[in-house]
Amino acid sequence: MKGSLHLGSVLNVAIKVHWTFLLIIAWVTFLELKSGGNAQNVFMSILFVLLVFVCVVLHEFGHILTARKFGVETKKITLLPIGGVASMDTIPENPKEELLIALAGPAVNIVIALVLAFFVPLQLFFGKAPDSLETTLDHVTLQNLVLYLFSVNIILALFNFIPAFPMDGGRVFRALLAMKMDRVKATSMAAGLGEIIAFVFLLIGVLYNPFLILIALFIYFGANAENKMVQQLALIKGHTVEEAMLTNITVLKPDNTIEDVIEVLLKSTEKNFVVTENDKIVGILHHKDILSNSNHRELKVKEVMDISFSSIETTAGLKEVFMLINTKKKDFFAVTKNDRLAGAIDLSNMSEFMLIQSNLITR
Repeated sequence: MKGSLHLGSVLNVAIKVHWTFLLIIAWVTFLELKSGGNAQNVFMSILFVLLVFVCVVLHEFGHILTARKFGVETKKITLLPIGGVASMDTIPENPKEELLIALAGPAVNIVIALVLAFFVPLQLFFGKAPDSLETTLDHVTLQNLVLYLFSVNIILALFNFIPAFPMDGGRVFRALLAMKMDRVKATSMAAGLGEIIAFVFLLIGVLYNPFLILIALFIYFGANAENKMVQQLALIKGHTVEEAMLTNITVLKPDNTIEDVIEVLLKSTEKNFVVTENDKIVGILHHKDILSNSNHRELKVKEVMDISFSSIETTAGLKEVFMLINTKKKDFFAVTKNDRLAGAIDLSNMSEFMLIQSNLITR
């Protein structure tokens, strides 16, 4: 996500915090000062928020380490005001594996809560008059910090069990449905329930708590994105790159200039190009690099082409390309057959292939 600060890496997983996380710090500080809190109260509240997000990171590592057992890697965790997002390469289609991965996160919060339960100073809270108890819990202090963390972990576990994508409960619900029916139908039903829950959260948010509006939007768009992705994967399942690839492509040479490329760009619908030398693929020239160098038309292609490219065999599955597009954030790949250039494939012609497949199915 854009605007993220890299905090470091743990177990080869980058931990990033989105700039909007600062809004929580600002909001907590504002609430403390508004309620008459002093500098110590503000410090303790910020410390509490940071410890909560440590619990969120541990929650995400519950998912990550379980996913690794099934061969799924995770590149990063991004912390947002509404929680953490683990960027897994994929979600296993096996419902039992998905179920275990989804349950692992809330399970971590339950374990944390059980450990913290042994350290909650119960004598400070039980047997007190309501007014005295309210004063004790009015601000975060060293005395009640463990109690607050205990409560938050219970809430995190319960909240994540709400059956709405992209939260854990939505994945648990989808996995349970997928044990009895087609994954596409199971996803559609789970996403539909997620949209209903998002609407309820939106309504409550408008009436009582604006923060729930953010959660509602997160759930709604997450449910739609998951449903769309699963439908797309179903359309290309069993199909190979050769069925959808572009074959009538312009092949550039390293010594071509940006001027040469712009002429081709303006006369055709091609945006990205394969670069070869002696019948060997040596690079990819991306559309964004052509535009960013359009004022330097004397530059040669070899000076701006991408040499860290990936090529795909014609026999590879379209699903593999789809996952590469989503994980590597690249939308153009050279296609080879017996180690020789056979064509190219990009997001645009994959989308056309999906559209055609969709029309064939609906007839």
